[in-house]
Amino acid sequence: MKLIHLLDNLAGSSLSWKMYGMTNRQVKGVYCDSRLVKKAGLFVAIKGLHVDAHSFIDQVLDKGVSVVVGERTPTKKWLQKVTYIRVNNSRLALGLIASWWFGNPSKKVRVIGVTGTDGKTTTCNFIYSILTASGQKTGLVTSINAKIGAKSFDTGFHVTNPDQIQLQRYLYLMARAKCKFAVLEVTSHGLDQERVAGIKFHLGLVTNITHEHLDYHKTYAKYLAAKARLLQLADIVVLNKDDKAYTRLKNWVQQDYVTFSLSNNFLTREAKAHLSRFFPGSYNMSNALGAAVVCRELGLSNQQITAGLLSITKVFGRAEKVHNTRGINLLIDFAHTPNALKNVLLMIRKQTKGRLICVFGCASERDNSKRPIMGYIASKYADVAIFTAEDPRNESVEKIMQEMALGALEDSTIVKIADRGRAIWYAINKVAQRGDTVVLCGKGHERSMAIGGIEYPWSDHKALEYALVNKALKITK
Repeated sequence: MKLIHLLDNLAGSSLSWKMYGMTNRQVKGVYCDSRLVKKAGLFVAIKGLHVDAHSFIDQVLDKGVSVVVGERTPTKKWLQKVTYIRVNNSRLALGLIASWWFGNPSKKVRVIGVTGTDGKTTTCNFIYSILTASGQKTGLVTSINAKIGAKSFDTGFHVTNPDQIQLQRYLYLMARAKCKFAVLEVTSHGLDQERVAGIKFHLGLVTNITHEHLDYHKTYAKYLAAKARLLQLADIVVLNKDDKAYTRLKNWVQQDYVTFSLSNNFLTREAKAHLSRFFPGSYNMSNALGAAVVCRELGLSNQQITAGLLSITKVFGRAEKVHNTRGINLLIDFAHTPNALKNVLLMIRKQTKGRLICVFGCASERDNSKRPIMGYIASKYADVAIFTAEDPRNESVEKIMQEMALGALEDSTIVKIADRGRAIWYAINKVAQRGDTVVLCGKGHERSMAIGGIEYPWSDHKALEYALVNKALKITK
């Protein structure tokens, strides 16, 4: 493609930019990773939280790129080799450039964005299932995977919103596959870091906004503002009237909006019974209502919505039941926030006749203030709380567990086992008895454990398989 066509695409945006050099250069690829660039490519230098890609510009010049986009003033050396576009926001530029490169795919597919602290993945899957069951070809991108038709794509470790290039590529593939709709799970990080820049959202839904990610956003107000950006990007807005943030969120909405609430549950008796069986808990009913309202706004009938909800029986790693012959109720859930942990434990508490045993941890380099809160919640609603590792990264698991224990009730039963495989083994073989319930929280669908800057293979599903034959899964380093 000719660079001049890209400039036409940027002209109508909010991006501020200045070009140095020729406009007739050919661009044969768009990159944000200096390790992947190829000759005649366009490289966007982004200053990240830990690495500033501007320091790699000299390296990409040696690889023969034709265009560089960045926030720094270009040096004479750079201008001797490439066309340089200086921008005020490299992240925004990358989204707009990636959209241009893939032919602005979000203008060809109706994009539905779902954000919130909890329930995003489940709600996305509900929407996807309803649309698919109604015969609408639909794409999906969540923290679990991406789906385009019959194909499934791995989105990587600890990733909800892929980078701008990858996300636009998925939308391009959806448009090429003649998908009518694309359902995207959207995070506050993704919104704040412009990962969804260049995407035209037909509809945006917020599930809820509670205590999370304050390590990154610093204040709840900034976290709320990041989430609210989706509402400003979408043509149609759907809000949860039961959420405590609803009153504040609606002030961000400039257009008309629709709401959903458990007090106005319009789902059929059959759908409610199905949800209660496979997705118990009021929070899952709320997720289903949100999905139903979205699909109703997209023109589907109540009959189609019911059929879609009845077609789904599980979401991987979300209150997922694991069959066993021990007579123990086993569940795996992604609950990693105070609100999610409380909801899942309350839901299980109502269903179990025996004791409730919860195995969970708190990730490092995340919101540290939630550690004692989650320790308190687990000690209050579980009979036995087993604290363990959950992506400790560069922090001591013992330190994390100690901070979790600060919030625990004095008369509660707390066990600390740093090794997650050993903790799961202990829960199954030393604590749980027939009729008890064991729930593993925090990892859900994830396939890795982050330790010391390295992602090691990990699966709670596999750890349970090991524990059920009296073995403890070990992390292979």
